[in-house]
Amino acid sequence: MIAYLYHKNTKMSLEKILSISGKPGLYELKAQTRSGFVAQSLLDGKKLAVNLRYNVSMLSEIAIYTYSDEVPLPEVFEKIYAKENGEKSISHKSSKQELNTYFNEVLPEYDEDRVYASDIKKVFQWYNLLVDNGFSTFVTKEDKADEKEEVDTEVSAETK
Repeated sequence: MIAYLYHKNTKMSLEKILSISGKPGLYELKAQTRSGFVAQSLLDGKKLAVNLRYNVSMLSEIAIYTYSDEVPLPEVFEKIYAKENGEKSISHKSSKQELNTYFNEVLPEYDEDRVYASDIKKVFQWYNLLVDNGFSTFVTKEDKADEKEEVDTEVSAETK
């Protein structure tokens, strides 16, 4: 899943956006090194050398559990973006009840037993950080075409 951001006249892909355990915020992958990689914070722009002992997750590879399936995080961001008309969403510092209510509006089928309050906070914190950094597209047309193709395949298999 690729989304582009025109930030400082360069394209930034959602596939290059990382969450690093033990480090606040999100990071953009800048370069690989022999022992890891270099990432730049979206919070303050500082660069950080990251070795392989850190647990690193690409946002494009994270999904939210639902009762029937898993929804990729970029699709959840798209739903929030549409709900907010391209603006920032509720603060991750809002009450647990407010966050759960809002998240339920965005993704009503999320699995409340497997998606924790801390996960919901991260989703809103990350979404707001990405919007602050100019993201406006989280899922590309190619991803949407792949989804449509999968649905069409499932429908044709069911009608046979």
